[in-house]
Amino acid sequence: MLSPFPPLDLIYLDQWIMILAYYAGLVIGVFAFVHALSQKAEAYTAAERLTKPAWLGITGGGTFALLLFSLNSPGAMFWLAGLVAVLVYLVDVRPRLIEVQRGPRW
Repeated sequence: MLSPFPPLDLIYLDQWIMILAYYAGLVIGVFAFVHALSQKAEAYTAAERLTKPAWLGITGGGTFALLLFSLNSPGAMFWLAGLVAVLVYLVDVRPRLIEVQRGPRW
């Protein structure tokens, strides 16, 4: 016989999604900061992007916002801003840095 009540796990599905998003964002932020830290300063200028200290500040600040706030807190806007900053580095700057450091391809 089927129960008219959903399983308890489904009741808190939205909270599990928020927790997963929080930790995924935090891992992405730490990865972006460590990647920015490990690149040479000359690569940033060769890639025609901001300087290394600027990107360290952006990714570090973004990671700090991802650590400090969560999606279900009043500071969710800061969490999203931190995630956007980190994703801009990963999507725009990181591929250019890899391309510049790899050199010309034939």
